[in-house]
Amino acid sequence: MRTVLVAVGGHALIHADGPARVDVERLRLAETCRALAGVAPAGWRLLVTHGNGPQVGAALRRMELARAEVYPLPLDLCVAGTQGEIGLLLQQELDAALAARGVVAPVAALVTQVVVARRDRAFRYPTKPIGLPGFQRVVPSPEPLDIVEEPVIRALLDAGVVVIALGGGGVPVVRSGARYEGVEAVVDKDLASSLLAVRLGVDLFVMLTDVDGIYLNFATPAARRLGDVTAGELRRHAAEGHFPPGTMGPKVEAALRFVTATGGEAIVTSPDRLLAALGGEAGTHVFHETGSDLPWRRAEVSGAPGV
Repeated sequence: MRTVLVAVGGHALIHADGPARVDVERLRLAETCRALAGVAPAGWRLLVTHGNGPQVGAALRRMELARAEVYPLPLDLCVAGTQGEIGLLLQQELDAALAARGVVAPVAALVTQVVVARRDRAFRYPTKPIGLPGFQRVVPSPEPLDIVEEPVIRALLDAGVVVIALGGGGVPVVRSGARYEGVEAVVDKDLASSLLAVRLGVDLFVMLTDVDGIYLNFATPAARRLGDVTAGELRRHAAEGHFPPGTMGPKVEAALRFVTATGGEAIVTSPDRLLAALGGEAGTHVFHETGSDLPWRRAEVSGAPGV
């Protein structure tokens, strides 16, 4: 059975222009999970990862406001806490969406740690924006090197479990002798998801965000969404400065890493366009520059029951 890793962006759960409330988050998650549930009837094993930029920033802000009355938490524990928050909501909504389609499959959310280098230059030069408009800050975002729970994720997928893992890019940790220690950072969710997708050898890597694909000249009158694009073409566009580091840049880099390492396909789209993208009718599809025989995969999905 083929495996798809779908990485759900934190801003796809709480929109930057909308109200930041749990009921809104749950509503947006329910919409996303209905789309995710449509993948299962097509015969895919489903692995879901997710961002936490707005949520982890809100967690830090809550602690600052309540510092005189409650003990503060370091950033790595805030990442772990938002893994639990979003993971539980995803677990509940995805379980309900699968049941509505008649799919019987257990859903489990797994707290996941990601190994980073203690001396990563990101700790000296923070670049990762977290939080909501008005309360955003920039924090270190070190390179993901290893995923501690990778064997557990693999075993759960092999057992037929729909797995939710690597929330917020994973809890950043460093090795200290025989143990792991958390560090104050937020790992980029797309780069960590790309690493996990490569390590697991998934067949398809999808990144969901709040726009329907990768655009050239984004937010200008000349904006144009890329459809099918090779890794070489995408690299050239990146070199021309089309994908800033704080926006689409990490997704482009994550897609390039995946297709280069595996020869597979990566897709960038929005949650509401997920099933259309799997059918080749939406989103940006990134292939290896040597060409690809993978479009049959999209044709098969588009004709699957329930999609």
